[in-house]
Amino acid sequence: MLDLEVRGAPSVYACEVGVLDQLDNLLLQRGIFKVLVLHGEKSWEVARTFFQKDSNSIHYLFEKYKGECSLQEISRICQEISSEKVDAIIGVGGGKVLDVAKAVANELDLEVILIPTLASTCAAWTPLSVLYDENGEFTHYTMFPRNTLMVLVEPRIILQSPPRLLKAGIADTLAKWYEAKAIIRNLPEKSLVIEIAYQTAKICKDELLQHGEQAIVDMEKGQLSYSFTKVIETNIVAGGMVGGFGDKYGRISGAHSVHNGLTTVPDTHHLLHGEKVGYGILVQLAMLEEWDEIDRLLPFYKTMDFPISLSDVGIKKNDCKTLSQVCKAVTLPHESIHLLKRDISKEMVYGAMLGLEKHIKTLSGNS
Repeated sequence: MLDLEVRGAPSVYACEVGVLDQLDNLLLQRGIFKVLVLHGEKSWEVARTFFQKDSNSIHYLFEKYKGECSLQEISRICQEISSEKVDAIIGVGGGKVLDVAKAVANELDLEVILIPTLASTCAAWTPLSVLYDENGEFTHYTMFPRNTLMVLVEPRIILQSPPRLLKAGIADTLAKWYEAKAIIRNLPEKSLVIEIAYQTAKICKDELLQHGEQAIVDMEKGQLSYSFTKVIETNIVAGGMVGGFGDKYGRISGAHSVHNGLTTVPDTHHLLHGEKVGYGILVQLAMLEEWDEIDRLLPFYKTMDFPISLSDVGIKKNDCKTLSQVCKAVTLPHESIHLLKRDISKEMVYGAMLGLEKHIKTLSGNS
């Protein structure tokens, strides 16, 4: 078995104004004549205005996603289109819509084209889907044997998305550096592809800390700026490349396990994926006793309104039962937190969360 599988990029990628004007030609060049467009609801209201009207070359079918990337939803869509004989699936929407589109395409052995309407995750880039149950609780990841055919980013669509979602994408992508670094730095030797993943993860951190705040300011003004474009490409492209080249050494570790644990608590469901992951970065750093790095991140976190405490994620620090439940889920045997080191226990995570609380309270008292 291969130690890692490198699937660095989709076959076609473009991020430019007017890219969807080229969609018909891009499909025809690849022998695609009939497609299913799987889309969300609110995002589709924006995205559909950028699609070509009255196409005479491509037969488009449309199906609305019903709210969760679950096995049930994937099965429903497969059944809906099983008799349509489409050539490809086009996913238009946020991360869960794109993950459903990838899963349906894999199930039906079809090509998939992804048009993200958000830059809140690297879902458009990565050949995997994150699965949840119908209540929104994380269940598992599914890796697919081939990459996405095309990723087409129309920045004017993402410009009209809620700024909070871009902020969540910044947190999720910032985790690429901390999660990958914690794994890769322990390797006795780094192959070239691992080195590419490592350097790309560093690009994620550097670009987001440099351009993140300005990107949000510009977005709130409706300005399609250099910083805004830098951030959406960092979230989608650089974020996806870390895992694409690093595979198990570059996808996830502690921060995402914390996210997964938090999904078991309904009171945390008001948070976005990236917001939970952002909090997970701090817990991972606390567990590794990297307090100075926490101090460097906190001003940026406060500017971005990222959660930094248990109360921010909807948990009371004296709620021992809920905290124990979360920490147990964080450290389940299959969880990626064990990539940090082998002897991580739920008690260690519990202690890191409380240690983070104490550290932040101390900083607040000194400010």
